[in-house]
Order: sequence, then C-alpha cells, then structure tokens
Amino acid sequence: MALTAKDKPDQAAGDQNSVNAGEPAGGEPDSGSEANTKRRVNRMVLAIVGAMVVVIALAVTGTFYFVESERTRDIQAWQIRLGIVADSRAAAVNGWVEQNFRHMRELSENASLQVYMSELAFAGEEEPQGVEAPEDGEPGDELVEDDEAASASYLRNLLIATAERSGFKAPPPIGEVAANVERVGVAGIGLVDAEGQAIVSTPDMPPLSGKVRNAVAKALDGEQAVIDMFVGASGEPTMGFVLPVFGIQDDAEGAKGIGAVIGLRTVGKDLYDRLRQPGETETTSETYIVRSADATITFLTPLSDGTPAMKRSLSSDTPNLAAAMALARPGGFGIMTDYAGIEVLSLSRQIANLPWVLIRKISRDEALAATDSRLKTILIVSILMIVGITVAVIAVWRHGSSLRATQAAANMKVALERFENMTKFMTVVSNSQPNPVVAVDGETQYTFANQPAADEAGIPAADMMGKTMAGVMGPQKAQAFAEINKSVLKTFERETHIVTFGDEDDDGEHAEEFQVIRSYHVPLRGDRDYPPAVLMILSDVTELSTEKRRGEKMTRQLIDTLVSVVDRRDPFSANHSSRVAEVARCIAMDMGLDPVEVQAVDIAGNLMNLGKIFIPPETLTKTTGLTPEEISQVSNAYLTTVELIQDVEFEGPVVETIRQLGETWGGTGPLGLKEGEILLGARILAVANVFVGMVSPRAYRGAMPFQQAADILMEQTGTKYDRKPVTALINFLENRGGMRRWAHFRESPSEP
Repeated sequence: MALTAKDKPDQAAGDQNSVNAGEPAGGEPDSGSEANTKRRVNRMVLAIVGAMVVVIALAVTGTFYFVESERTRDIQAWQIRLGIVADSRAAAVNGWVEQNFRHMRELSENASLQVYMSELAFAGEEEPQGVEAPEDGEPGDELVEDDEAASASYLRNLLIATAERSGFKAPPPIGEVAANVERVGVAGIGLVDAEGQAIVSTPDMPPLSGKVRNAVAKALDGEQAVIDMFVGASGEPTMGFVLPVFGIQDDAEGAKGIGAVIGLRTVGKDLYDRLRQPGETETTSETYIVRSADATITFLTPLSDGTPAMKRSLSSDTPNLAAAMALARPGGFGIMTDYAGIEVLSLSRQIANLPWVLIRKISRDEALAATDSRLKTILIVSILMIVGITVAVIAVWRHGSSLRATQAAANMKVALERFENMTKFMTVVSNSQPNPVVAVDGETQYTFANQPAADEAGIPAADMMGKTMAGVMGPQKAQAFAEINKSVLKTFERETHIVTFGDEDDDGEHAEEFQVIRSYHVPLRGDRDYPPAVLMILSDVTELSTEKRRGEKMTRQLIDTLVSVVDRRDPFSANHSSRVAEVARCIAMDMGLDPVEVQAVDIAGNLMNLGKIFIPPETLTKTTGLTPEEISQVSNAYLTTVELIQDVEFEGPVVETIRQLGETWGGTGPLGLKEGEILLGARILAVANVFVGMVSPRAYRGAMPFQQAADILMEQTGTKYDRKPVTALINFLENRGGMRRWAHFRESPSEP
C-alpha cells in the first residue's frame, strides 16, 4: 500500500529538518566539512603508517642485534673451548721441555760426575805450595792416567745409557750405510769443562757450534739454557738442553759451574703427539707452534696440510695472519686467517722459558656452521614474522570493524587453543607408552621423541631433536634401523621387523651384549615444514626371544630323545627319522619356504616314526617279507604318532603335516586329499620319507642308488608326489652336493 505525506508526518518533518541542518539551500553538500574529515583521516592514516614504520624498523634492528649477540656469545663459547685445549696442550709441551731438562739434571746432579768434574777443575789450578808433584815417569803418573781413563770410560757409558733411555740419540739410519763412511753427528749427550772444552760425549754427538757454545756460556754462569730448535745435520728439527755442573761442596744458588752437560736431540713424534687433543672430533681443529725471527714467522711443528716441521715460513706482516697476532699478543683470541688463508678462530698461549707460541685454531666454517645456520633461520623467521605481523595488523586495522574479521579472530583463537590442547594430549599419550617412540627423517635426524625414548637415551627429548641416530643409539643400531627406514620411505608402506644385536651364549649369558628389538616403522608424509620421516616404535623383546630359544632347545632335546627311543628298536631304521627331517629341511629351504614352515617340516620329520614304539621289534627287524597286516601296521605308524602328539602345541602345523603324510597327489590317500589341498610340508615330507627309505639299506634288501631313486620319484610325480619338491630334491642332489652329503645313508649298520 502506498503511503502519502499524511500517513507519515514525522518522516516528512524529519526530512525537512535534515535538509535544513545538514545541507545548504538547494540540496548542495557541505564540501568544507568533508574536506576536514578527509584531512583528519589522512593524518590518522599517516600517523598509523609512521608508527608502524618505526615499529618495523625497531623490530628489524632488534632482530639483527639479537642475531649478532647470539653469534658473539657462541664465539665466546668457542674462545673458552679453545682456551681449555690450548692450556692443556701448552702444559703438555712444557712437560716435554721439563722432561728433557730432568734427564740432563739427573746427569748434572750425579755424584760421580760431580767428583770427576771437581777433580778436573782442581787439576787445572796451580799445585798447592809444599806439595811436590810426581816427576814424569814416576809410578804416580801411571796411576793418575789410569784413574782418568777409567773415569772417562765410566762417564761415557753413563752418557750412552742416559741417551738410550731418554731419546738423546741419533735416529736409526734409513737404507744402506757404507761401512767405511763415518756418520755425521746428529744428536747425543756431552760434557764440557769450565772453559767450554769437550771432555766426553756419546758417539753421535755433533761438534760444538756457535749456538751451542753460547748456551754453554750461559749454563756456566749457573743458569739452565735451551738451544732453540734448528735444522740439524740429519735435516730433522733439533733442540738442545744445557745444565751447569757444580762442585760437590758448591752452593748451586749464585755459584759458577765447573762444567756443563749438553743434550742434543731430534724433535719428532714425542713432541708432536702432545699437540693432539685426546678425543678430538672436529675435522679442521689443529694445534701448532710458531716463533718469530726478525720479520719471519717459522712454523716449528708439522701442519695439517702435510707441511713438515720448520718447512714453512711466512712474513710477520701478512695481513690478518693468526700466527702474527699470536706472536704479537700471546694469549689473544680472534677470527683471523691461518697459514693456508682460511678464516679460523684462533687462540694462543706462550710456552714458558722459550720463544715459542702455541696456537690452537679451528675453521670458522666448521666452528660456526651450526650457529650461522641457526641464526640465519632465526633472522629469516623473525623477518617473516615481522612482515607477517605487519600484514596482519594492516588487515586487522582495515577490517577491524568487520564482524567477519572479529569472528575469524575468535575462531583462530579457539583453533589455537584446540591445537595446543591436542598437542598436549598427544604428548601425554605418547609419553604414557612404555616403548620408545621416535620419528627420524631420511638423514636419520630426530624430529620427535617421547619420554621413554629420551629416558633410554639418557638425554632430554628436546636435546635429541636434530641429532642423528648414530649419535644417540650408536652406529650399529643406527645402521640397522636406517636401512629399514630407507626401504620404508622408498615403498611408503608400513613394516615390522625383529632386529637382533649381538650373539647370545647357549646358556643365555652376556645379556647386556645381546638384544632383540621388535620395531614398527610407519612412513610419515612431509610438508613444507618437515621432510618425509619414519615413525619408529621400538620394543625390547630380548627376554621373550631368550625364553623362546630356550623352549625351542628343550623341545629339540625332547624330540631327539623320543627319536632315539625309536632308533634303538631297529638298527636298520636307526637315524631314519633324523635323515628324513634333514632331507625335508633341505628341500623346504631350496623351495624358499619361510623359517616357521621349514622348522615345522623338520620337527614333523623327526617325530613321524614315533608311533613305531608300539610295533614289536621282531616285526621291525624281520628279514623275510612282511605280511599284509605287518605292512599295514608299519605303514600306518605315523597315524599313531598323530594320536600321541595331537594335544602338543607347536609353532607350525607339525601335527597336521604328519597326519597328511599318507596323502597322494592324485587323491588316493586315506583322507582323500589331493594336489593343493595337501599341506606343502606334508608333500615335502612324503618325498623325503620315500627317498630316504629307498637309498637306505634294510634288513631284507640293500640300498638303492641315488639316481635310481630320483628316477622312480620323477616317474611317480603327478600321481603320487608333487613335482615341485621332487624337482627341488633332484636339484639339491646334483647341484648342491647332496649326493656327497648323504652318501653315508647307503651304508649298512654293520659297516664301520
């Protein structure tokens, strides 16, 4: 129904008031008011955008600051690690130096050596007044000369023994050495008097060079001296250690030496091994020693790139060189470049009383690889989060008044709570499982582990994330499970395995070395955050497996006992059951049957003749032909066996295999079964039974040749016997050594 102005007077009045108050005459809008509103909106938008830009800039700056602080913290952690190793290696080098001085000190403090040196020093002084020296040719001269020769011989032997024991000797020659060519002195121990003149030395002691005499002069002043490393006559790095010899009644403190002990030795594995850190796992870590001479830095020890000791030198002004920093500032730490130009983290330590500096370094790429990867991920994730948050803020701001946005936010909150609750629930469920449950990716790295898995590993579940299976459970188990996981990821089908680690003794000992684990492997499809992985549920069934083996062993012993009872009743049928079992087992394995089926055939073959214990011995050993009743009694003995063992539980179909032993391929057996209706184990056992019977001698006939027995079996395939087990038997006889293996079947019990 149409409305007139009368019908709605209030509306008309309201419209008129509206026009009067909000619009100018003529119906034109107020442009000034709209402009002001737009300006206010624009200023608000600019303020919000400016604030967001400031917040984003602060967030990005804070992210970079956090990343750099984390990197600095990890570098400081490496400084501590390198310092610990450097301190231990420096202590080992100092110990090596002190050890060599200790060998020299044993000589310098030797009472006999001190007496001899004191006598030489006294003999060099003027004779005391009032004492007449014996004239030449008098008996006293000969006694003095003999005493001196004896003392010199004693000291030489003492030096040689010390050199052999302490390593102050020349290395053995390499290759042939001409007998008439004198060997150049390389290393040894020698004594000099107060004038620096040689008294006695070991055979390979080199002559006293200038640097040796300088060290001797220092030692004669009462101080120990080191002859720094140099390339000796043998081409090997050589060092010397010199100690003064004091008189017996001299006070060593502040006294002058009456002589000196000099020890020269080649530097080799004894020192270099002390630079290696035990248990080191990093591939680029290295410890070496350097020294500075003028503007050259010499590397005194072998380097990891194969450079021998003292064969590499670099200029001390090489830019950013770790060795230059170490010599300029021993004990310093920094990120420098090593001798090969590789950026490394290096730390140094001064070697006591030597111009040596020990450097411990590791490649920056190896040391900070995990840190850089982690921080890079943090940086990328943080920036993405900042961008995402910014976009979300803009979206929320633009649609803040929208009911849909509000509802979406509410739904998101509910979904997040549900997700958190579900995550907690799944964590509780997985942790309540008694078995370890883990997930690993194709690189064998853990992506999930429940609490039992963490308890078994001995580390928190969070710490297992990112570690490899080899690092947590050991290389042997990791390799076994990795192969299974590789197959699961390839086929993407679930698999169950029984994995055995170690060998159990017959008595069940060494349980800690033997473990059986049933593992369930479930493939997990990957997504954008996680690669494809495999969920593994591991169950330790060692005790169950051990008990099963014991039960199987007891069962086998019982079966052997029952079989022996039957065998004693008929010497011509002795071992018949065990031989049938052996032949049946070989046929089953050649046909590729699973272990349970093979075991069932084996046990059935051993027990099949158990019913013969009810047959009189005279019937079993009868040399003349058997009556029809006796033939039936012997032929159906296996049915008596079935009655005896039908209530016994076996792992496989043992009882049914024996029950169907008399069935034929054509269906003429007592049960009327034919072809595939007959158990495969029964078909195999029937072939093995008749084969052993034909090739074994009996009281009333001789043994049949293998080939003749095989021909008879082949003729009766398709009517009495299945062709497959017959073919497998012939294959084993002709191609797998069966004729040689079973040749003893044809021997008569009377034969040796």
